[in-house]
Amino acid sequence: MASSAKKVLIPIAHGTEPLEAVAMITVLRRSGAYVTVASVENQVGVDACHGIKMVADTLLSDITHSIFDLIMLPGGLPGGETLKNCKPLEKMVKKQDTDGRLNAAICCAPALALGTWGLLEGKKATCYPVFMEKLAATCATASESRVEIDGRIVTSRGPGTTIEFSLTLIEKLYGKQIANDVSSIILLPRPNPGEEFTFTELNQTNWTFEETPQILVPIAEGSDEIEAIAVVDILRRAKANVVIASVSNSLEVVGSHKANLVADVLLDEVLEKSFDLIMLPGGLNGASRLSRCQKLVNLLKKQAEANKPYGGICASPAYVFEPHGLLKGKKATTHPVVSNRLSDQSHVEHRVVVDGNLITSRAPGTAMECALAIVEKFYGREKALQLAKATLV
Repeated sequence: MASSAKKVLIPIAHGTEPLEAVAMITVLRRSGAYVTVASVENQVGVDACHGIKMVADTLLSDITHSIFDLIMLPGGLPGGETLKNCKPLEKMVKKQDTDGRLNAAICCAPALALGTWGLLEGKKATCYPVFMEKLAATCATASESRVEIDGRIVTSRGPGTTIEFSLTLIEKLYGKQIANDVSSIILLPRPNPGEEFTFTELNQTNWTFEETPQILVPIAEGSDEIEAIAVVDILRRAKANVVIASVSNSLEVVGSHKANLVADVLLDEVLEKSFDLIMLPGGLNGASRLSRCQKLVNLLKKQAEANKPYGGICASPAYVFEPHGLLKGKKATTHPVVSNRLSDQSHVEHRVVVDGNLITSRAPGTAMECALAIVEKFYGREKALQLAKATLV
């Protein structure tokens, strides 16, 4: 989108919050920014929170003399502590500040990293709620805003504010028009952010499970990274057993915006297993590949025939469910760009739609609401609201 690519650094570590990191990476890349994901560990692969694996583009130690227009720090523990204790990163961020370039941090990182390094003294900043006292101790003026801007420093609160945070930084780098362009594609911000999430439900039915919900999330080359990780992150927080399965011949696949996704298994390894929910991410190319995977289509048809839950976000309802007859007699939503592919378009404006055992949603910006709706269907409204509060949706 942008005519002159800005350079952005996003460092990651063991224990980084994956939903924050992935959202930052992919939303900034949508703007045309050249985003470098750098591991502060001794290897490019890191074990992020909630059992999610991430693969960086490079090691931070290899790029310490590089110049960036923006350095963005994700949160998560112990990842935030690791970033704080990384002296080369501290040096880079301080030089960034001295040179008048942008620094940004979210979740625990404003308090643990920027604050500890002395960059927030006299500045207005925000962070994850439980770190507010530590933030105030850094001589910052603590704010409860979802995103706080003070000069060349931008801070934010947690997973549920990450896309807003990223859009704010796109506006700082490229201007409001490009930020609005990206926002319109990912469908965020949602109406009345911070208020209780809602979803549309028809033909209400109970979603059941034995002991722990067993959930399958298939991924392919070109799958949308936010949509996949949001479902996995939120449902693992709820203590569901979530299996990420690659439909390709490799556990590692490249997502729609060139973030590396790492599956737990190959799809072939779980074909004989039973799942309480099969949930597909979108991404145009990813959804097309999922639709061409006959083994997955057969699994989905068996799931539907058994009246067991299945769902999809973004392009998947249009590219996978519609052509294979999995929306027959159902109301569904999908991304606006492909909504004309649905034979029944009566609910395409809804952000999340549950129709019996089918759940569909629209875009990266609705993925967390979709995941919380799944939590509600399995565990009840109270549990879903607890997670919504914890993730700042």
